[in-house]
This record gives sequence, structure tokens and C-alpha cells, in this order.
Amino acid sequence: MSEPPFELTPELKQAVQGFFERIPFNQMLGIRIDELSTDHVLMSLPMQPGLVGNFVHGILHGGVISALLDVTGGAMALIGAFERHQNLSSGERMARLSKLGTIDLRVDYLRPGRGQHFVAKAVLLRSGNKVAVVRSELHADDGTLVAVGTGTYLCG
Repeated sequence: MSEPPFELTPELKQAVQGFFERIPFNQMLGIRIDELSTDHVLMSLPMQPGLVGNFVHGILHGGVISALLDVTGGAMALIGAFERHQNLSSGERMARLSKLGTIDLRVDYLRPGRGQHFVAKAVLLRSGNKVAVVRSELHADDGTLVAVGTGTYLCG
């Protein structure tokens, strides 16, 4: 007998939100969760003076770009891990998910980060028992693709 399709319940969405909110760095950057689903995660970041990397042109710092792609990818990996570990008890699942961390992140910077608002989207490429691979994109407010990232995350 097969298991019913995985559903990202309001309780699981709240768990992802709570995990995200406990990381002070996310709050310091001003990252916002816009959408959580089993298909993708959307997060956004308003431009702020403290996030500028090129002060002459007012361009978003590459480290901020990398961080936003990583945080968005990590949230997607967490959702994938929820699905993979749905048969475990709540305590066992939380013990495994508490180990979530970035193993590797490759970022390709395609264009300067110009704009007042940036949106990152992550999709799950593969979720195994211990490792997830996620693809992320960062777009400026005019739709320009600024950077793409591929992250590998320990999630169990």
C-alpha cells in the first residue's frame, strides 16, 4: 500500500518559518519568506544601504547574494527532508532535521545586483536519506536574472 502524497500542512510551514526566524543572520539581512510549498520556496530581500557591495554603483554585495540563495535553498531542503522523513515520529524527525546544514554551494554571478527588491526561488532537484540538492535563482525587481546557485545540504 502506498503512502498518501506529502502535504505541507500549516504546522509544517510554521516549523520552517520558526527554524528560519531563529537564525539572527536572516533577520539582520532582512530576508522575508514569501511562499513555502513542496514545489518551491520564494524569499525576498529589500535593498538596504548596508547590503551594498559596490558603493559607486549601489550594487548588492556578492556575499548577500550567496547568503540569500543559501537560505532559500536550505528552506527547500528542509521541506524535502520533511517529506522523506514523514514516517518517523516527531521527535526522531526533529533530531534528524536539527542537523540541517550546507555541505556545498556553488554560485554563478550572472549580472550586477541592481534594484530595490530581490526575489530568490529554490526548487528541489533531489532529496535522499541524508543529502538534498537544490537549485536556486535570484532575480532583481525588473526580472533580471542576477545569479543562480546549486546547493547540497545535509538533512538527516
